[in-house]
Amino acid sequence: MRIGFGCDHAAAELKEELLHYMEEKGHECVDYGISPGEKADYPVQGRKVAEAITAGEVEKGVLICGTGVGISLAANKVPGIRAAVCSEPYTARLSVQHNNANIIAMGARVVGPELAKMILDEFFGARFEGGRHAARVDLIRDIEEHYTGKKPEL
Repeated sequence: MRIGFGCDHAAAELKEELLHYMEEKGHECVDYGISPGEKADYPVQGRKVAEAITAGEVEKGVLICGTGVGISLAANKVPGIRAAVCSEPYTARLSVQHNNANIIAMGARVVGPELAKMILDEFFGARFEGGRHAARVDLIRDIEEHYTGKKPEL
């Protein structure tokens, strides 16, 4: 899978570690984030990864800031994006199974590297269940269509 990574300055070191972790698992990773020591605003980074998904450059994304909240809020403004902030593996798995999330977000000040790896394993190991959950994802798309005038394809 081709995965986009984004982060702000609070999470550059964790992003590096997680990107390499996913590459070791055989994924192709694209770094839209920054390097340790650089500064970045989380809305810019969240938008970059979200737009890369909607453009088809990557299939899913990993976003990391201090808490995961700010960067996910920015990403969720892009139609078709369903970014879920997760601080533990169970929610990460269900965000895909029930909500067809295409971005996992987390906080470098909230989770450590080993827990973050478990979260990624659950997120990327899960598959959307469809069925009754598909109807709910369609309702999310309907909300986006109401405000944008265009139904997102993702």
